[in-house]
Amino acid sequence: MTVLQSSNSTTNKVLGHPLNAWYVAAWDLEVTRKPMARRIADRPLALYRTEDGKAVALADACWHRLAPLSMGKTVGKDGIQCPYHGIVYNSAGRCASMPAQESINPSATVPSFPVVERYRFVWVWLGDPTKADPDLVPDMHQMDSPDWAGDGETIFAPCNYQLVLDNLMDLTHEEFVHASSIGQEELSESDFVVTHDDRTVTVSRWMLNIDAPPFWLKNLRDKFPGFEGKVDRWQIIRFEAPSTIRIDVGVAKAGTGAPEGDRSQGVNGYVMNTISPETAKTCHYFWAFMRNYCLDSQLITTQLRNGVHGVFGEDEAMLTAQQEAIDANPDYEFYSLNIDAGGMWVRRLIERMLQAEGRLVAAL
Repeated sequence: MTVLQSSNSTTNKVLGHPLNAWYVAAWDLEVTRKPMARRIADRPLALYRTEDGKAVALADACWHRLAPLSMGKTVGKDGIQCPYHGIVYNSAGRCASMPAQESINPSATVPSFPVVERYRFVWVWLGDPTKADPDLVPDMHQMDSPDWAGDGETIFAPCNYQLVLDNLMDLTHEEFVHASSIGQEELSESDFVVTHDDRTVTVSRWMLNIDAPPFWLKNLRDKFPGFEGKVDRWQIIRFEAPSTIRIDVGVAKAGTGAPEGDRSQGVNGYVMNTISPETAKTCHYFWAFMRNYCLDSQLITTQLRNGVHGVFGEDEAMLTAQQEAIDANPDYEFYSLNIDAGGMWVRRLIERMLQAEGRLVAAL
């Protein structure tokens, strides 16, 4: 692991999206026997489940006349029928039957993409299928661990996916965008450390002996009714290529050992984020807030989901405005501050993935 020394040099605004990677296509509960459409990494997909419950991802275009298969219906054990002329494909994308003829054209196929179901999500691999190693699915184990409880939502964000990554890798914006909930001056005043390896980037920040912001004070009082006093607060942001970020967050009573690993006198959450590019200017942002306290309280789960929904709504408004400004100033390049160190390393890792695929292109 090494520590990045950031600079004030300019950097390209956005890059493309790697294809040899796992992206979330949907929450597992979204994919049913009824086909659904979703565009991931510029590829329209038809998602459905076979009769035995296996999730399938096919290109959303019939071999015959490119009619969207997602408008069709499932048939038999694993088939999907084109809504236009009734051609049926199996889960491997091979034609199983054609109308008005017994022989099947051997070229009658549609691409089928590797799928893995893990951590309450359906993940798809849109690149070289021989490289689709399930072990490369980013770690989001808190999503389905019995030691954690929580829920999340999907945001359709009208911006390039890397703008969301930038937003999450530098949380000093909370002081200004989220001043009424989780923001406080100590965010931009505190030191942080950035480390990385060939697939991950971690930004760690501790704020000691401070007042708890409103969001965290409420959560502390859920676990410790009537809590008063100073807290130690932490944010440990971990990026895993190409677009998953887990943020270990929380507060504990000041001086009780949280920096050394004893968080028993506090509350701990994980903000789970995975962002799937749709196009160069839109993305699907899947998020959840998981906690390790008051696990049986559906009330707290709902309150937290709704509270984070409000916070992320503020982010969405800023990201939308930022994309509009980028579109209006196509020749402008970003400048980087010290706070951008984590995001700069994220871009470098994505650049390396694109270079390995021969797909590194200029900024949009």
